Amino acid sequence: MREIRIPAFAKVNLRLDVLGKRADGYHELRTVFQTVSLDDTLRFRPSRDAAIRLQISGNEQLSREDVEKNLVYRAVDALRAELKIATGVEILLQKRIPAGRGLGGGSSDAAAALLGYLQLARKKVDSKRLLQIAASLGADVPFFLLGGRVLGIGKGDEIYPLPDLAPQTMLIVSPQNIHVPTPDAYRWLNAPELGSLTKDAAAHKLIEFCALCWSPQESSLSNDFEAAVFERHARLGQIKRELLQGGASEALLAGSGSAVFGVFPSPAKARRAAVGFPHDETFVCETVSRRKYARRMNSAFVVRPLGVSS
Repeated sequence: MREIRIPAFAKVNLRLDVLGKRADGYHELRTVFQTVSLDDTLRFRPSRDAAIRLQISGNEQLSREDVEKNLVYRAVDALRAELKIATGVEILLQKRIPAGRGLGGGSSDAAAALLGYLQLARKKVDSKRLLQIAASLGADVPFFLLGGRVLGIGKGDEIYPLPDLAPQTMLIVSPQNIHVPTPDAYRWLNAPELGSLTKDAAAHKLIEFCALCWSPQESSLSNDFEAAVFERHARLGQIKRELLQGGASEALLAGSGSAVFGVFPSPAKARRAAVGFPHDETFVCETVSRRKYARRMNSAFVVRPLGVSS
């Protein structure tokens, strides 16, 4: 039986600026996404009936309702409706990316489901339409169609490729028993005691942000969520300090948390630093360039660079 196997890579945000609230209730973002080699795996097989059968490794007892809410199920369901396909599919999702840690596992799974199902069905969807379907699933999903180092603006769903930097080794620390729901992180960011850490969108010029993004020498990490999240979870700030003390050149909260990652000069030094976190889950990984990402995903998906008209 024909089978398609595809990875779903995690991400970190190398920069994450949270601007003022938009009219639709979301926050305006300026962010730089970067895919890393930590990944989930999806396998697709044709089914003999018309159903979408999703099995998640480690979560075999999920209810039908839970399965249908999963982004992988929703992604494939949306594509079947778009392509008017009635035949079924069996999907196995093997999870490695920890959930609720700011690493984008669910969004990456959704994008991989879109690309993997298209390969299984031997179909194509116009890039613009595929982006629309991805954005309907979640703000980060469009980024995972492209991978590599990418500028995200708006809600993070408007994406533009950036030059890939030299490969970097990262140690990701996923703390036990600390979850940071994204809505909570946004609420903390606007807490009166922190003086509202969101920026004035009008004063935050996109051209200035892009000047930093396009410079290969500029690699300074920043995340507007850090102060607010560390205020509530001191352990996360401690992890960042320990990463720096353990040899990381830089360290940062991953997205809205709760994972924290450090950049190391070599995998060996990252592995040695990982020993210092015996009670947490750790992952030594490397950045994944856009070319390597496209090769691993078997994808020729293309997004025009910023400033290039269609």
